Amino acid sequence: MNISNLKALLLTLTILALSPCSAEEMEIWPNSLPEGSVTIGEKQAETLRSKTTSERIAFVDRPTLTVFPADKEKANGCAVIICPGGGYNILAWPKEGLEVAQWFNSIGVTAFVLKYRVPRRDPERIHWEPMQDVQRSIRLVRHQAKNWGIDPGRIGTLGFSAGGHLTVMSGVQYETVCYDAIDEADAISCRPDFICPIYCAYLGEGYDDRTNSQLGSLVKVTPNTPPTFLAVTWDDAMRGAQSASLFAKLRENQVEAEIHVYTKGGHGYGMRPSDFRVSHWPNQLEGWLRARGFLNKN
Repeated sequence: MNISNLKALLLTLTILALSPCSAEEMEIWPNSLPEGSVTIGEKQAETLRSKTTSERIAFVDRPTLTVFPADKEKANGCAVIICPGGGYNILAWPKEGLEVAQWFNSIGVTAFVLKYRVPRRDPERIHWEPMQDVQRSIRLVRHQAKNWGIDPGRIGTLGFSAGGHLTVMSGVQYETVCYDAIDEADAISCRPDFICPIYCAYLGEGYDDRTNSQLGSLVKVTPNTPPTFLAVTWDDAMRGAQSASLFAKLRENQVEAEIHVYTKGGHGYGMRPSDFRVSHWPNQLEGWLRARGFLNKN
């Protein structure tokens, strides 16, 4: 194991040790990846693995869910699948994954951090294989909800940047069949009960988030799109404007939504404190979840 991988492992173990409950990692595809999945050669894979650091995972070929059960005294039956960002090329694993899971545990929510496939496999559809992973994850969590003390009707997704895009895809593309069913879990709906895209990227046509505020054709909002919470900043390229366009589209379709657009903060802050007011978005999210009844105890 090289130094970078060792550092990443040590940081992950430290965060897991600080978790109020033990965490387990489970593969989401029990035997093999969906048919048609693009594989990366071992030489290239080894090069990518060597780029993993304490802050980022640079290669994933076996998607997993790391499970953070809420403490039994706090658990309220709500669950969230967390999608770290990283341009669909890496995963900002601690900052936009494990640390976020700990925060959700603090408000009684069981968290699942999704280690979806990176880097990009298909340059024309950079979200496709990650979307397979998130759809499968939602179904697995719902299928096994009783084992974790989860209400199958209170399972949401939250993600940052590219993970925010994946979160949006989970809410607007859940009727898209992107892999063949492999077991009884795949007979269950993969529609999340709420979605929370945070500084969401790639909402424009052709994944453009820098040149205009228009939504791309992938963002198919309907009256059945899940309730949505958005947080973003004005100074984050065109991502704030695109999130506002998404909010407007949700309103047109009578989908309950809340948006917080802060003036400054840029991109990639996760939940870590800063000098900017955007650092308060988790408080707003907790209030939104509470007001909608997602944090009510069973």
